[in-house]
Amino acid sequence: MDSPEQVARALATTGYLCDEDLATVTYLAGAMERPLLLEGEPGTGKTALAEALAAVDGVPLIRLQCYEGIDASQALYDWDFPRQILHLRTLEAAAGDGSLDADEAEKSLFDDRFLLARPVLRALRESVGESPAVLLVDEIDRADDEFEAFLLEVLSGWSVSIPELGTISAATPPRVVLTSNRTRDLHDALKRRCLYHWIDHPGLEREVEIVRSRLPEVTAELARQVVTVVQGLRDEGLLKPPGVAETIDWTRALQRLGTQELDLATAARTLGAVVKYREDTDRVKHALDRMLAR
Repeated sequence: MDSPEQVARALATTGYLCDEDLATVTYLAGAMERPLLLEGEPGTGKTALAEALAAVDGVPLIRLQCYEGIDASQALYDWDFPRQILHLRTLEAAAGDGSLDADEAEKSLFDDRFLLARPVLRALRESVGESPAVLLVDEIDRADDEFEAFLLEVLSGWSVSIPELGTISAATPPRVVLTSNRTRDLHDALKRRCLYHWIDHPGLEREVEIVRSRLPEVTAELARQVVTVVQGLRDEGLLKPPGVAETIDWTRALQRLGTQELDLATAARTLGAVVKYREDTDRVKHALDRMLAR
């Protein structure tokens, strides 16, 4: 893809509709071989962008889901200990007379066939050719400082060192998308390594367009009603404001019920598609009454 406009058109074929700013930074991240760091509220399409990029290029999407306590071994590699033990027992049985060479046995234990590649290592090894794999580092803000420093080192050199095998480097660097819900601030060193973009919730017209692209069988009127209500709910101070994913889920639920026009009774019965906390339910019901009365 040779321009931001081509990026936007290609992503649109997967149902991902982005604005000019996001298309530009996505294009630059690919052209400059830089990781793309996306921050924003949950449900604004950060993860979906990585999925769309992989779909456009027809390459694997390798996802590293971050969480509190994740360490380098869970991102890089591990050894298949059960298979190594079976292999050692096979060698011992084959030797029979106890003449097993310990050094040779140890060397054979740390063979590539016993290596369990985790997401980061997989991304480095599978990025071959002109269309590298897409590595999605999801919710990097949930990991700790130590893991962030490790990830920065990998992104700086596109290589990892395995003591038993040596250094593995990417022939072609993977496309890396990091997402953050900003539960904590990331370090400046990681941000400097990446191109950065904050994703806001889309405007009314763009969100209607997104819903229609994902659910073309839904009427334009119902899509507009749902999006209007959802955008109003985002200003109600909810514990979990609905994202675009909830807009699509709610519209799909209403479509399955045969709803042609959103009314208060149907909206109240289907709140489970858009409200995820009990504390938000009463507030949303009052807001719905007010919004639909308009």
